[in-house]
Amino acid sequence: MSAVTTVDGEIDSAELGLTLMHEHLMINQMREQRRIGLVHDRDVLLAELEEYRKAGGRTIVELTSGELAKGAAADPALVYRAGANEADGAHTRGVAHILDLQSLSRDSGVHIVVGTGHYRDPYLDKQWFDEHSVDQIASLLVRDLEEGFPGTTVRAGIIGEIGSDKWFISAAEERSFRAAARANLRTGSVITTHAARWPVGIEQLNILKSEGVDPTHVIIGHCDSVPIPEYHMDIAKSGAWVQFDGIRSALGDQLRRRVGWVVDLCRAGYLSRVLLSHDVCTLDDLSTYGGCGFTFVPTVFRDALIQAGLNDSEVEQMLVHNPARALCA
Repeated sequence: MSAVTTVDGEIDSAELGLTLMHEHLMINQMREQRRIGLVHDRDVLLAELEEYRKAGGRTIVELTSGELAKGAAADPALVYRAGANEADGAHTRGVAHILDLQSLSRDSGVHIVVGTGHYRDPYLDKQWFDEHSVDQIASLLVRDLEEGFPGTTVRAGIIGEIGSDKWFISAAEERSFRAAARANLRTGSVITTHAARWPVGIEQLNILKSEGVDPTHVIIGHCDSVPIPEYHMDIAKSGAWVQFDGIRSALGDQLRRRVGWVVDLCRAGYLSRVLLSHDVCTLDDLSTYGGCGFTFVPTVFRDALIQAGLNDSEVEQMLVHNPARALCA
């Protein structure tokens, strides 16, 4: 048995089925997205998960860090009762947020794997990072992975998403990466990153490798937001995972480009290093509000890959078998 930790405990990796490796359910991005950045309507999210299940989906990896979860619980009273545990430096995810995800998983029948770690600038508490060593921060991540989030019975099943906001990695972000690396070395849990718009994933990977992390334990996220095929290929050659996770509502040229990048990697021999997802994170990403929800990759994008020349087993490799291998790294 290769065990994967979900919000309802460990399951065999064979039970994961079709898996989206980078998504968000309840999330608060109001700092950057005032109009659409708060997603916390439980009934809407339950309906979205039910549609995903109808489309063949079985598992979602939920990567909303504590910095992105403040005020995103379905029941504001639960946030109030959770008090300081909603999300602070010592509580990488709040009680209310974790309980909401556990409830959504049970009611929808969709497995949910949750991450631990700290997001990126400008969400990071710089003073807190200044006051805590890399090893202290790493120990909190290890606690979430091995003992569980304080106040809940839920353990994290992945490290991340951790990230860098720009084309460089800030001091606080670097400390976060080094802490994640040390948590990986102590637990074996895979690390998944935010590396959007700039090819900063290589620098992220270099920091993690300098701490002794095996690149096969690293998922470089948002690769499709960096339109440089050589960058995608270099990540794959390193042994790390190349994750195309901004596939939400990608139509026309955007759809063709993403399909092309995936096919090129597969034909170059890197089928076993590719992961796919949507990164649903705002209201307008949900199908209720006109977005793709969680069904675009299992349906439209899957069909587009087949039309581009991949076969069913190759697509199943990326949607079912690769995620299971990544989560058991």
